[in-house]
Amino acid sequence: MVQVNTQVRKRISAYAIAVRDDRLLLARLSDASPVFMPGLWHLPGGGIDPGEQPVEALARELVEETGLELIEAHLLDARTYSVRRSGVSWSLTALFYAVALGKGAPTVTEVDGSTEAAVWVPLADVQGEAPLSPAAADALRMLDRVKAAFAGTR
Repeated sequence: MVQVNTQVRKRISAYAIAVRDDRLLLARLSDASPVFMPGLWHLPGGGIDPGEQPVEALARELVEETGLELIEAHLLDARTYSVRRSGVSWSLTALFYAVALGKGAPTVTEVDGSTEAAVWVPLADVQGEAPLSPAAADALRMLDRVKAAFAGTR
C-alpha cells in the first residue's frame, strides 16, 4: 500500500452578512485567493490571526476588503468546509456574523489581497445566477436570521 502524505491546512475565518436596502454586500475573489476560486462572489471577511479575537478580525477584514467600518456584529452560525485547490487540502471553519456597517460605498483598500471588488448586490440578483462561494451560498440561507438579529435594536 502506498501512503500519500497529504497536508491539510486549517483556517478559521470570520465573515460578514450585511444587508442594506434589499442588497447583500459581496466581495469578488481575486487571483490571490488561496482557498476559493477567483471570480466567485464571497462574503467579506477572512482569516483570524493567532491571538486575534473573531470580531476584531472581522472588523479588520471589512476595512481591508470594503473600506467600511464594523458598527455591530451578532454571531449567527459556524460551518465547516473541505476544499482542495491547487493541490492543497483545506479544512475551513467559518464563523458567520450578521453585521451593521458604517455609511459609505464599498471600496477595496487592501493591495494585492484576495478581494478584487466589493459591491452591494440586489438580493434578487444574488439568488439568481451569480457564481457564489460555498460560504456565500450558505449565507443566503441565513438571511432571515440576519433580520432577527437586529430586531428591536434599530
